[in-house]
Amino acid sequence: MDDSQISTLEQVKEFLEGSDRIAISIASKEDRYEWVRRTLDRFQFLRLGRSDRGVLLRYLSHLSGYSRAQITRLVAQYRRTGKIERRHCRTNGFTHKYTRQDIRLLARLDEIHGTLSGPAAKKLSERAYHRFGQQEYGRLARISVSHLYNLRRSKAYLGNRRLIEKTRPSSVRIGERRKPRPNGAPGHIRVDTVHQGDLDGKKGVYHINTVDEVTQYEIVGCVERISESHLVPLLQALIEQYPFEIRGFHSDNGSEFVNGRVARLLQKLLIEFTKTRARQANDNALVEAKNGWVIRKHFGYAHIPQRYAQQIDEYCREHLNPYLNFHRPCYFPVTYTDRRGKTKKRYPYSSMTTPYEKLKGLPEASSHLRSGLTFEMLDDAAYAMSDNQAAKRMNRARTKLFRAISEREPGAA
Repeated sequence: MDDSQISTLEQVKEFLEGSDRIAISIASKEDRYEWVRRTLDRFQFLRLGRSDRGVLLRYLSHLSGYSRAQITRLVAQYRRTGKIERRHCRTNGFTHKYTRQDIRLLARLDEIHGTLSGPAAKKLSERAYHRFGQQEYGRLARISVSHLYNLRRSKAYLGNRRLIEKTRPSSVRIGERRKPRPNGAPGHIRVDTVHQGDLDGKKGVYHINTVDEVTQYEIVGCVERISESHLVPLLQALIEQYPFEIRGFHSDNGSEFVNGRVARLLQKLLIEFTKTRARQANDNALVEAKNGWVIRKHFGYAHIPQRYAQQIDEYCREHLNPYLNFHRPCYFPVTYTDRRGKTKKRYPYSSMTTPYEKLKGLPEASSHLRSGLTFEMLDDAAYAMSDNQAAKRMNRARTKLFRAISEREPGAA
């Protein structure tokens, strides 16, 4: 701005009262600061009286467009140093502890593991860093669960991620109606059936889900029908896949399990048979929860024709079951008694681990293993690859399986 015509305080007062003597042009911030300094020098601001200083400050504020407070700050800097310089911000706002690379890593982790809960994702990061030496997970291994959910809501994360049938009641007197009592020992499994949809009146495959109550060791199989001739051989194969002896078998009251052939199989294997009690909805809650978080998450709800049951069963045996037991963390309850003497359960993050490591952590764990099996042998399978590698391997196999089904069955999964 050009105010060279104003050289005295009287002219400044006339300008402020409405005289239009100078042309005002917009300047950059640096130019404005320099103009303020030159004006203070020209009028010898430091030698002026109080009233004259007030007039000059009004003049500076009017022409520069700055507030009176900002002009006062600039004058204070002029008093101290004789200069007026722009102070640049020394920081870029809040520092980011978790980088975009960490967020992309979290998005990839959720993608290959199917977006597990926050605690499970944190546990996988800890295992990747501490167990498998993947250094890129160092910061995610120390993240809090609440902030992990914050990262999942971030733009960077979002930019990187683009009916169980009711069984009919049965009056067959097979199995005992009571809740299993494992007493902290593995080998008491819960079992349930998940149907893979109907299409044009044709039934889909049936998934058989079995879960150990103490370790949450889970073995999944598949059959084309839930008749005794198909189900009994599969149950025997599922039981044989557990690394420990099976002592108890608990199901709901569906006729696919409560029948003579299943009872004779369990009796032959010296396995106790129990079934859900009346009006006790939580008796089989563990396996029913796994139906949603495992079976439906991996296979969805769409119809899969029965003729693909064998291929799905092979996929479960070779890929899904090893991933669930060696690489997927689970919550485990901790029982405590409150002040009123009521027994309650909590699920602390510190108790989260994989079913296999839960098995290894049991008292006298080796005594529960099948004859001829050792933890050294199981370690070779459990730690042959990292959690991420196992998830990627499983996802590739699942993609190949579903591609083969969809190419032959356009209306199916």
